[in-house]
Amino acid sequence: MSAAPPETRPRVGVIVPPSLPAERLVPFVRRVEELGFDELWVVEDCFLHGGVAQAATALAVTQRLDVGLGVLPVGARNVAYAALEVATLAGLHPGRLTVGVGHGMASWNDQVGATVASPLTLLGEYLDALRALLRGEEVTTAGRYVALDHVRLAHPPRTVPPLLAGVRGPRSMEVAAQHADGVLLAEPTTPEYVASVRSRVGPDATLVAYQVASVAPEADGAPGEAAAIGAVRPALRFVADPAWAPHLVDLPFADDLAAHVAAAGSVDEAVATLPAAWVRQLAVAGTAEQARTRLAEVAGAGVRSQALYPVGDDPAAALDALAPLVHP
Repeated sequence: MSAAPPETRPRVGVIVPPSLPAERLVPFVRRVEELGFDELWVVEDCFLHGGVAQAATALAVTQRLDVGLGVLPVGARNVAYAALEVATLAGLHPGRLTVGVGHGMASWNDQVGATVASPLTLLGEYLDALRALLRGEEVTTAGRYVALDHVRLAHPPRTVPPLLAGVRGPRSMEVAAQHADGVLLAEPTTPEYVASVRSRVGPDATLVAYQVASVAPEADGAPGEAAAIGAVRPALRFVADPAWAPHLVDLPFADDLAAHVAAAGSVDEAVATLPAAWVRQLAVAGTAEQARTRLAEVAGAGVRSQALYPVGDDPAAALDALAPLVHP
């Protein structure tokens, strides 16, 4: 990766909104670099945009921005062909790429016929083979899911990008600890969640955190906190999804949050009535000063960087509103 920013602030990146139309990707990416953010992360969500194509474009139209590819679902790509794509990106843009791989969403895997009986086995086999291929090794293996016969890349990258596992469950974290360089953490990432992950993957693993984010300036002399909190609320529907339990279980208000969701008439009602104090811990939201404080709290827990998802109807305006987080 490129040189770290000064230690006066946490390392901050931006997530390209998955719904952003393809024709708006280039100006969005260039604006991220122009504003001074450290990283850009692209998302491969079905069935919106391909992650490799987005990452290649982002790297090609910027000069210094580090680009994260998150995440490639391991059941959807043969590992040798994934290695070809990653090696080409890393060779063209050495030191600027981080790669996330993961199980993929179960429902999407079902839709495309990529469901396997043992996702944990597949993830471990895939990470080992991908790393070996990127290192230029000749790989022969006959695993349960990954089978390669004397496969070697003709042009492995001189700089092998970090491989992060985009996972959240405790057993998947164990696989990440054994086979990956670290973990790409989905939103929300709190200090409590980081501590839980660290206990499973160890002190040396690289952690990158996704965060939902909104910063609102003062309006007519009044802080913009309420506007920012209102903007992120629709993105907090994960509070009612059992799959997100690992993110929430260690929060000091976890029991109260579960009771709040259970008592609500709908997910929309539960999210709309979340106390503002909870929202501030589930997202990076508020005035610029409040958002910077939250970024510092999570960074202090031990993440390399935080990638912010700019919420709002206008992604470009939402991105510009985050600029004070890199230019205090």
